[in-house]
Formats: sequence, structure tokens, C-alpha cells
Amino acid sequence: MSYVSCALRAAAPRRLPAPWRSPRPFSSATGPTAKKSVPYQKTLKEEGSGSGEPSRPPPPSAEVVVVGGGSLGCQTTYHLAKQGVTSVVLLERDRLTSGTTWHTAGLLWQLRPSDVEVELLAHTRDVVSRELPAETGLHTGWVENGGLFIASNKQRLDEYKRLMSLGKVYGVESYVLTPSQTKDLYPLMNIDDLYGTLYVPKDGTMDPAGTCSTLARAATARGATIIENCPVTGIQVRADDFGVKRVYAVETAHGTIQTPCVVNCAGVWARALGRLAGVHVPLVGMHHAYVVTERIEGIQNMPNVRDHDASVYLRLQGDALSVGGYESNPIFWEEVSEKFAFGLFDLDWDVFMQHIEGAINRVPVLEKTGIKSTVCGPESFTADHKPLMGEAPEVRGFFLGCGFNSAGMMLGGGCGRELAHWIIHGRPEKDMYGYDIRQRFHHSLTDNNRWIRERSHESYAKNYSVVFPHDEPLAGRNVRKDPLHEELLRQGCVFQERHGWERPGWFSPGGAAPVLDYDYYGAYGQERHRDYTYNRLLGDEYTFDFPPHHDIIKNECLTCRNALALFDMSYFGKFYLVGPEATKAVNWLFTADVSKEPGSTVYTCMLNKRGGVESDLTVSRISPGDPASPLAPAFEGDGYYLAIGGAVAQHNWSHITAVLQDMKLQCKLLDCSEELGMMSIQGPLSRVVLQEVLNTDLSNEAFPFSTHKLAVAAGCTVRAMRLSFVGEMGWELHVPKADCVKVYQAVMQAGARHGITNAGYRAIDSLSIEKGYRHWHADLRPDDTPLESGLAFTCKLKSGIPFLGREAVEAQKAKGIFRRLVCFTTEEKVPMFGLEAVWRDGKVVGHIRRADFGFAIDKTIAYGYIRDPTGGPVSLDFVKSGSYELERMGVTYPARAHTKSPFDPDNKRVKGFY
Repeated sequence: MSYVSCALRAAAPRRLPAPWRSPRPFSSATGPTAKKSVPYQKTLKEEGSGSGEPSRPPPPSAEVVVVGGGSLGCQTTYHLAKQGVTSVVLLERDRLTSGTTWHTAGLLWQLRPSDVEVELLAHTRDVVSRELPAETGLHTGWVENGGLFIASNKQRLDEYKRLMSLGKVYGVESYVLTPSQTKDLYPLMNIDDLYGTLYVPKDGTMDPAGTCSTLARAATARGATIIENCPVTGIQVRADDFGVKRVYAVETAHGTIQTPCVVNCAGVWARALGRLAGVHVPLVGMHHAYVVTERIEGIQNMPNVRDHDASVYLRLQGDALSVGGYESNPIFWEEVSEKFAFGLFDLDWDVFMQHIEGAINRVPVLEKTGIKSTVCGPESFTADHKPLMGEAPEVRGFFLGCGFNSAGMMLGGGCGRELAHWIIHGRPEKDMYGYDIRQRFHHSLTDNNRWIRERSHESYAKNYSVVFPHDEPLAGRNVRKDPLHEELLRQGCVFQERHGWERPGWFSPGGAAPVLDYDYYGAYGQERHRDYTYNRLLGDEYTFDFPPHHDIIKNECLTCRNALALFDMSYFGKFYLVGPEATKAVNWLFTADVSKEPGSTVYTCMLNKRGGVESDLTVSRISPGDPASPLAPAFEGDGYYLAIGGAVAQHNWSHITAVLQDMKLQCKLLDCSEELGMMSIQGPLSRVVLQEVLNTDLSNEAFPFSTHKLAVAAGCTVRAMRLSFVGEMGWELHVPKADCVKVYQAVMQAGARHGITNAGYRAIDSLSIEKGYRHWHADLRPDDTPLESGLAFTCKLKSGIPFLGREAVEAQKAKGIFRRLVCFTTEEKVPMFGLEAVWRDGKVVGHIRRADFGFAIDKTIAYGYIRDPTGGPVSLDFVKSGSYELERMGVTYPARAHTKSPFDPDNKRVKGFY
């Protein structure tokens, strides 16, 4: 018999393969000899597996073809059928679950640091515990034994308390327990190093075979067709009359199915399936493992355990435990085998040993407990540890539902429903931006193997790390650098990473803090960086209190408010929409009337069909210029210049492109993001300084707010725009990249005697929330409307011009607003970061989406959407009449609700009136 303690002794340190080599699966020669076997009584593996004959002939056509019969494939097929798509075919190359699903641990934890994920998990739980048994009369294998999160330090318990507060908004029962209370609940647990725990009684586990077979039964009962032993051999893609690539058919070893829609739910094999259609699927395969113990007396009915600080989980398996986790040196599956079905790798005990050590510390009886079997199978992981979903940008009709980072069972129900809605209606019901393949990665990254590998490794290794508000990745950095990067680096810029770009976060008085090449945290024989200033600065901010650099950011903010600051915003997306039908396009795309005279700049939104906000941006009408100039390109017809936050630029590009393709308009969208830099000079002294640099009159009369013109700065032509994202008088300078340093130095030289400072996005976050400006995908998302978010002024409802989403907005206006974005401030200076519960008159009415500290008003500011618990509309009177508290980590703080911005509510400063 193998023992856990034997495994710990046998795992001797040794040099692992470098990350670019091809490690092969192997076992330690001196390690335990436990058999390879999953711990489930039933699997769908049979002797006839992969026999070569399909379970039924493929039909000649289908509305939707789902490829991959694991958790996501079965859930998507079930939800498509449930939403009325009966002509849906699921193709599985072997048997259902045979890829990565069959060996999964099947854990479901209800609380995550994301409101959307809490909702997705709730639906999965509802499907497996209630819906499927009611529909089929079958038991899915759901076991509700609860979940226990272990905290061995204050920061970890603070993180759990944040989850508890969010859970109250969604009715998820949870309790923070003391060490002694934890011991009462779980007598076998060592509590000597415990700080506290979070207990969620209704967490549980799922059985992969039981869940997927029941989903298949329910889907076929609704008209879906499931075909096993039917591998896909090709995807036919054809270009339409406008050159847009679209799915045409799926080729299999047993026939071709004509279809306009393919859903890639192929797990680790999704990358290969994507290549058949010319689609990049940015994921990697890794070995992911757990071991199953022999019987443990007294373990029955215990909750599942996640000890994040030890990077280990303990899943109840009847009268035994499954023990696994996330290590810093996972083994990459370099050559993904097409024939791999119901397969397991040999467990590498040298890699797995860290989990053994953590498990024994937490449940000491494990040291004398036998190991019954090992389970080491393939799993797919992504660069940001989130699934890949939605329609691929390369081919219309090719959808992804893969890359679930070993969470495909627990997220499967929620994501399957959203993916089905996406396919049928063109968009999901919930805000799935964080999962959408079109939005998260710039096209230059989705086939960058080094970047994918580095970021996927770091995401895997840090999966159990505390999620701090201001953390940044160390992997895959310095991919996209703007023209001012080196200049700002020398001045102490601490960079953030967004969409591959390095953008200024804040400026350290300690000097340069460069981001170094990724060292894999010392894994794979890599030498870990020493005296790594950037990493040290990040580590200093690992707190849920005010960060140690709070006063530095305060100085950047107050200098902007009292004098002026320069913000490098070059990472912004900068697009031109030009052509004979460009005005027709912008009238339909944008909520505001942007088809004004050249020289105008308009803040506007873009909506989806349901009236949800897909973007907020500025649109400037331009005149044709020089064919070689990125500032004013030549074009026929009309032209518009779009400036969009760089983190969401790809999302905007995808949304606009899809609308233009669907409307078949004669215009082009051109991306000049890399060719232009952008610096924003903001503050009461901005006019004085810029008047020395620019050759144009900057007075209110000559250059009013929300206008733009070409001008000369330091001998270079620039496009100057009078705009602000911080609530001050100021101008943006859009500059050809070759001229950026020259213009920057001229501005800084002119501003030196007026006290100019560099400032970064941490300051922008504070200044903008203080002024009440929205941040898309924080307090403004695709599931929020302009009426709910206070942006009705951007909608041209008084005109007769139709725009995308107008009907939904008008219908909501007539019906009433049942949720509303509200600004809150607290008298007590306490840091908040979002996810805090909002209490009104003793009842939870919502949660905070975005929060920061406002230095000019010297208060914590938080924005969140609230509802009326009685179901009525949320009027301004309703907002004003309540008594509010914000719950942070289980503690409530009195709060004041505001119906206008608490800073400069009359909007005088941006217009130059101080």
C-alpha cells in the first residue's frame, strides 16, 4: 500500500525541464505505486470506445453543431435545445466525457470575486440539483456537503470577508468561523495555524458521468442529436460577397453537416479544432492532478476544503478524500494526442509533493492514510485563467466554449446557458466581457506562443493567490510599448499591463522600476530575479488597506486639481471610420448625434439590441487629409475619428466590425492605435502652459470644450482636442509616434515652472470617480442601460434618427427604471474596491461596482446599482429617501447617496471656470 507520507519522502528535488523543452510524463522511480484510476463508481468508458462507427449517422444539415462531448458541450447543447433550437447536433470523437471531463474533481464553490461568476455558478448549481432531476427523474450525482475556505493570515480572511459581503447580495449563505468553530465543524482539521475560515453550507460536488449523461438525456428529449465516435476532420469556411469569412459546414469521418454555426467545446483539443477553421484559440494543455486516499474514519459528511495558502484542496469522496491543487511548476502537455480518450498520465511525484505537504498539515491523519489511486489528466488553461467564449473574430459563426482552467464542471451550467443565448440572439444575457474571445486579447497576442505560455503558467501558479486590487502580471510583459515608454521609465513610472500594452500606473520617487523578462517564479530551473524593484513595489501593495503609495497617488491627483498634470494615454485605441456610408454607420452605431461639422468632438455610447452599453467613447468629425498622415488620412465620403480606452479597444473594434458586416455598409474601419501617441494635459494651468507650446488660440471662444483642430507643437503637427476624463480644463494631444518624445519634452519644459507632474492611471481612476465619470466595464457594462447608468444625455431620443438599441431604451423609459447607478460617499476614510454590499433601510439592495478614494473631497467614493426590494421603480426620490450603509468585509459603514457628482457638480472646471 502507498502512503501519503511515503510520497512526501520519495519526492526528491531534481532539475525539471526548461519551459521551452518538451517534458514527458513520468513517475518517480522511487515513488509510491498507486494505480491510475478516477474515484467515480460510474464512468462512460466502455469496451467499444472509439470503435470507428458513429452512434448514429450525421444528418446532412443542422442549425448548430457543437463539437466536444464534455461538460461544456453537453451543457451548451442542453441549453440550446431548451431555448428552442431543436436542430442542434453534438459531435464527440469518442464517448461523452472522454477528454478532460471524465477525471475532473467536480467541485462547485458558490463564491468568487465577481458578481457575474456568482450568478453563473448559481445557475450550474440549480441545473444539477433541481432542473435536471425534475426534467428526467434522474440523479445527477450532486452532493451538497458544503465548502470551507481556510485562512492562515489576516489578508486571506479579509478576502473571504469580501466574498461573504458579495454573497449577501445574491442570497448565498456563508459564515466566517473562528479556529475553534472550524474544529467543531471539521474535527480532523489542524487549526494551530488557522486565522479563520469561511463556511458555505450549500457548496457541493458534481459527478461528471452522471451530470453529462443526464444532460444528454434531457437534450435529446428536446430534439437535440448526440453522435458519439464521430471525429471532426474539417471545417468549411466560405467568404460572402463582402469578403467576410463564415462557417459553411463541418466535415466528419462519416459525412459532412452543412451548418452556419460551429461551437468549439473541445477542451484541450480546441486549439487544433480552431486551426481547421483558421481561428486562433489561445490556450495550453497542462497535466493537472489529484490523488484519492483510502478510507478515513470520521471524514464522512465533512465539507470540501480549499486551503489557498497551501495551494491545496480536499474534496470529500464518500469516506475518503481527493487531494489536489495548483503547483508553481506544472507540466505542459506539449504534443496533444488526437487519440487520447479516457486516459491518464503517470503522476510526477516531484511536482505533486507540495500538495501532499499542505494536505498533511491541514488534516494530519493523512500522514498515515493509504493512497488508493492517482488521477493525472490533461486540462486546458488560458492566459488570464478565464474561459474562452463567444464568436471568434476571424470567422463568423465559429463560437468558442473552451479553456475552462479546470472549472468546466462548476461553470458549465451558467456558461452553457449564456453561450446558447449568444448563438441564438447574437449576445449573451449577462456581462460576459471577461470571457469573450473577441475582447480580451489583442489579435497580436492570440497566436503569440511565448505570451500564451508565460501568462498561462503564471495564471495557473497564482490560481490560489489572494486577489488584490492593484496586482499586475509579471509574465508576458513589454509586448506593446508606446513611444513615451522609455522616457517615462527613466522618471520612475510603474507600469500596468492592459491588452498587451504597458501603460503608466503611477510614478515612484525611487527611480526606474523596469519590468523584467518572466522568470517562471524560479520553476523549470529558471533563476529567479533578485532585487526586482517592480515586483517589490507590487508586493508592497498586497493589502486591502490603503496602499503604501497612497500619498504618492494623492500628490498626482491634487497637483492635477491645483496646477496641472500630464497623462500618457497612448495605449488608447485610435480608429478611423471612413467612407461613403460612414455617416449612415455612425448614426446607427452611436447613441449621440455625432454627424456634426468637422471640428466637433462628441462623447457617446454604443448599445446592443437590448439597450445595454457596449462602449463609451469620443467621436470626432474630421476632414480628409494626407494619405500618408496618421493624423488626417485621405478618404472619400465622410470621416470620423474614434478614441477609446486601450483596455477595451479590441472589444470596440469587434463590436463595430460586426455591425458594419451585418449592415453591409460601404465604409472602412482603420486602426491607427500603434501609429499615434496620445498625451492629456489637465488642470487649471493647462491653458497657460499649452499656450506656450501650441500655435493656436486656446481661449474658450476660439477653442471651446468638445472641439478639436490640427495644430503645431514643437514643430510637429498634432491633433488637439479639448476634452477631460478627470474633470478639469485640459487638452488631449494626438501625436504621430515619431514626434511624441519631442512634444512631451516641450510640454514638460513649459510646465516646469508651473509645477507640472507626470501622473498615471491610478490617479485617473481616483480623479474620474470623484467627478462622476464612468469607466466602461466597471460601473458601465453591456447589461447596464444609459437610463440606469445616468447617461441618458448621450441618447438622441429627441431626434428622429434611429440607432442600435433605441427601441429598448425607449421601452425602458416608458416602463420605468428598476435599477439605478448611485454615487455613495462615506465619512469614515476606509478603502473600498468594489463588491461591497449596499444596505438601504436595513435591506441589501445591491453592491458596489467601482470604488476609490477622492483626494479633493477627502472621502471614499463608491458607485453601485441599487434596486427596490419591493420590485418597484427606482426613482430619484427613492434614492434620496433611504438611509444607506456599505458593507466592507462584514463591517457596515454609514454612507451618503448623491444624485450629482460630489465634486464640481455644476461642471464649471472643464469649461475653464475656476
